[in-house]
Amino acid sequence: MSQENASLEPRWYVVHTYSGYENKVKTDLEKVIKNRELEDYFFDIVVPMEEQIEIKDGKRKTNLKKVFPGYVLVKMIVTEKTWYIVRNTRGVTGFVGSGTDPIPLTDEEIRNMGFEELTQVNVDYNVNDSVKVLVGPLKDFIGTVTEINKEKHKVKVSVSMFGRETPVELELSQVIKV
Repeated sequence: MSQENASLEPRWYVVHTYSGYENKVKTDLEKVIKNRELEDYFFDIVVPMEEQIEIKDGKRKTNLKKVFPGYVLVKMIVTEKTWYIVRNTRGVTGFVGSGTDPIPLTDEEIRNMGFEELTQVNVDYNVNDSVKVLVGPLKDFIGTVTEINKEKHKVKVSVSMFGRETPVELELSQVIKV
Protein backbone atom coordinates (compact mmCIF):
# COMPACT_ATOMS: atom_id res chain seq x y z
CA MET A 1 0.00 0.00 0.00
CA SER A 2 1.50 3.32 -1.03
CA GLN A 3 1.63 6.12 1.55
CA GLU A 4 0.73 8.71 -1.14
CA ASN A 5 -2.73 7.17 -1.30
CA ALA A 6 -3.25 7.64 2.42
CA SER A 7 -5.90 10.28 2.90
CA LEU A 8 -6.38 12.25 6.08
CA GLU A 9 -10.10 12.34 5.35
CA PRO A 10 -12.03 9.49 7.03
CA ARG A 11 -13.83 7.36 4.42
CA TRP A 12 -15.96 4.22 4.48
CA TYR A 13 -14.20 1.01 3.46
CA VAL A 14 -15.57 -2.48 3.01
CA VAL A 15 -13.69 -5.22 4.85
CA HIS A 16 -14.21 -8.83 3.77
CA THR A 17 -14.46 -11.38 6.59
CA TYR A 18 -15.04 -15.08 6.98
CA SER A 19 -18.77 -15.69 7.05
CA GLY A 20 -20.06 -15.60 10.61
CA TYR A 21 -17.05 -13.59 11.84
CA GLU A 22 -18.54 -10.13 11.18
CA ASN A 23 -19.42 -9.27 14.80
CA LYS A 24 -16.20 -10.84 16.13
CA VAL A 25 -14.14 -8.73 13.69
CA LYS A 26 -16.03 -5.60 14.83
CA THR A 27 -15.45 -6.39 18.53
CA ASP A 28 -11.78 -7.36 18.07
CA LEU A 29 -11.06 -4.26 15.97
CA GLU A 30 -12.70 -2.00 18.57
CA LYS A 31 -10.50 -3.56 21.30
CA VAL A 32 -7.28 -3.12 19.31
CA ILE A 33 -8.18 0.49 18.42
CA LYS A 34 -8.78 1.28 22.10
CA ASN A 35 -5.64 -0.55 23.30
CA ARG A 36 -3.39 1.18 20.75
CA GLU A 37 -5.13 4.54 21.23
CA LEU A 38 -6.01 4.87 17.55
CA GLU A 39 -9.45 6.45 18.07
CA ASP A 40 -8.30 9.41 15.95
CA TYR A 41 -8.10 7.11 12.90
CA PHE A 42 -11.21 4.99 13.31
CA PHE A 43 -14.65 6.60 13.37
CA ASP A 44 -17.18 3.80 13.02
CA ILE A 45 -17.38 0.05 12.48
CA VAL A 46 -20.70 -1.30 11.27
CA VAL A 47 -22.11 -4.73 10.57
CA PRO A 48 -25.15 -3.64 8.55
CA MET A 49 -28.29 -5.32 9.90
CA GLU A 50 -31.93 -5.15 8.92
CA GLU A 51 -35.02 -6.19 10.81
CA GLN A 52 -36.90 -9.09 9.34
CA ILE A 53 -40.43 -9.67 10.55
CA GLU A 54 -41.67 -13.21 10.37
CA ILE A 55 -45.24 -14.23 11.11
CA LYS A 56 -45.52 -17.90 11.98
CA ASP A 57 -48.59 -19.56 13.50
CA GLY A 58 -50.12 -16.11 14.01
CA LYS A 59 -47.13 -15.00 16.09
CA ARG A 60 -44.99 -12.09 15.00
CA LYS A 61 -41.25 -12.57 15.39
CA THR A 62 -38.57 -9.99 14.62
CA ASN A 63 -35.09 -11.14 13.63
CA LEU A 64 -32.01 -9.12 12.85
CA LYS A 65 -30.39 -10.30 9.65
CA LYS A 66 -27.01 -9.28 8.21
CA VAL A 67 -27.52 -7.20 5.08
CA PHE A 68 -24.10 -8.13 3.65
CA PRO A 69 -22.94 -11.44 5.16
CA GLY A 70 -19.14 -11.63 5.13
CA TYR A 71 -18.62 -7.86 5.11
CA VAL A 72 -17.99 -5.15 7.70
CA LEU A 73 -18.03 -1.41 6.95
CA VAL A 74 -15.26 0.62 8.57
CA LYS A 75 -15.02 4.41 8.56
CA MET A 76 -11.35 5.14 8.96
CA ILE A 77 -8.32 7.10 7.85
CA VAL A 78 -6.10 4.68 5.95
CA THR A 79 -2.41 4.74 6.85
CA GLU A 80 0.19 1.96 6.75
CA LYS A 81 -0.53 1.30 10.44
CA THR A 82 -4.36 1.32 10.31
CA TRP A 83 -4.37 -0.74 7.11
CA TYR A 84 -2.08 -3.31 8.77
CA ILE A 85 -4.22 -3.50 11.94
CA VAL A 86 -7.46 -4.13 10.02
CA ARG A 87 -5.79 -6.55 7.59
CA ASN A 88 -4.35 -8.62 10.47
CA THR A 89 -7.50 -8.83 12.58
CA ARG A 90 -8.55 -12.47 12.98
CA GLY A 91 -11.34 -13.31 10.56
CA VAL A 92 -10.49 -10.55 8.05
CA THR A 93 -9.60 -11.77 4.58
CA GLY A 94 -8.91 -8.31 3.17
CA PHE A 95 -10.29 -4.99 2.00
CA VAL A 96 -12.55 -4.72 -0.99
CA GLY A 97 -10.47 -2.88 -3.57
CA SER A 98 -7.88 -3.38 -6.24
CA GLY A 99 -4.82 -5.34 -5.23
CA THR A 100 -3.47 -4.02 -1.95
CA ASP A 101 -5.12 -0.59 -2.08
CA PRO A 102 -8.46 -0.39 -0.29
CA ILE A 103 -10.98 1.62 -2.30
CA PRO A 104 -13.38 3.82 -0.31
CA LEU A 105 -17.11 3.73 -0.96
CA THR A 106 -18.50 6.73 -2.81
CA ASP A 107 -21.29 8.77 -1.19
CA GLU A 108 -23.57 7.45 -3.94
CA GLU A 109 -22.72 3.82 -3.08
CA ILE A 110 -23.46 4.53 0.59
CA ARG A 111 -26.84 6.05 -0.37
CA ASN A 112 -27.63 3.15 -2.74
CA MET A 113 -26.95 0.72 0.11
CA GLY A 114 -29.59 2.55 2.11
CA PHE A 115 -27.12 3.88 4.64
CA GLU A 116 -27.63 7.63 4.32
CA GLU A 117 -27.06 7.79 8.05
CA LEU A 118 -23.53 6.59 7.39
CA THR A 119 -22.84 9.70 5.37
CA GLN A 120 -21.68 12.18 7.97
CA VAL A 121 -22.87 15.68 7.25
CA ASN A 122 -21.02 18.58 8.76
CA VAL A 123 -22.51 22.06 8.70
CA ASP A 124 -20.91 25.30 9.82
CA TYR A 125 -24.00 26.56 11.64
CA ASN A 126 -25.48 25.67 15.01
CA VAL A 127 -28.80 26.03 16.83
CA ASN A 128 -29.59 29.75 17.42
CA ASP A 129 -27.39 30.86 14.48
CA SER A 130 -28.83 33.15 11.82
CA VAL A 131 -29.05 31.53 8.39
CA LYS A 132 -30.17 32.59 4.93
CA VAL A 133 -32.41 30.36 2.81
CA LEU A 134 -30.76 29.65 -0.56
CA VAL A 135 -33.60 28.10 -2.60
CA GLY A 136 -37.36 27.79 -2.94
CA PRO A 137 -40.19 30.15 -2.09
CA LEU A 138 -38.31 31.42 1.01
CA LYS A 139 -35.11 32.21 -0.94
CA ASP A 140 -33.15 35.08 0.67
CA PHE A 141 -35.22 34.94 3.89
CA ILE A 142 -33.16 35.11 7.08
CA GLY A 143 -34.11 32.86 9.95
CA THR A 144 -32.84 31.32 13.18
CA VAL A 145 -31.86 27.64 13.41
CA THR A 146 -34.05 25.90 16.00
CA GLU A 147 -33.04 22.28 15.37
CA ILE A 148 -30.47 20.31 13.33
CA ASN A 149 -31.13 16.65 12.45
CA LYS A 150 -27.97 15.29 10.79
CA GLU A 151 -29.42 11.76 10.49
CA LYS A 152 -32.31 13.00 8.35
CA HIS A 153 -30.24 15.79 6.73
CA LYS A 154 -32.84 18.36 7.87
CA VAL A 155 -32.70 21.71 9.62
CA LYS A 156 -35.59 23.55 11.26
CA VAL A 157 -35.47 27.30 10.86
CA SER A 158 -37.73 29.92 12.40
CA VAL A 159 -38.44 32.52 9.71
CA SER A 160 -40.27 35.81 10.27
CA MET A 161 -43.18 35.98 7.81
CA PHE A 162 -46.09 38.42 7.92
CA GLY A 163 -45.00 39.65 11.33
CA ARG A 164 -44.87 36.22 13.00
CA GLU A 165 -42.26 33.51 13.47
CA THR A 166 -42.94 30.51 11.26
CA PRO A 167 -41.04 27.21 11.63
CA VAL A 168 -39.88 25.64 8.34
CA GLU A 169 -38.02 22.40 7.71
CA LEU A 170 -35.33 22.44 5.02
CA GLU A 171 -32.48 20.29 3.74
CA LEU A 172 -29.16 21.02 5.50
CA SER A 173 -27.72 22.28 2.18
CA GLN A 174 -30.57 24.75 1.59
CA VAL A 175 -29.35 27.29 4.15
CA ILE A 176 -26.09 29.14 4.74
CA LYS A 177 -24.78 30.86 7.87
CA VAL A 178 -24.94 34.68 7.77
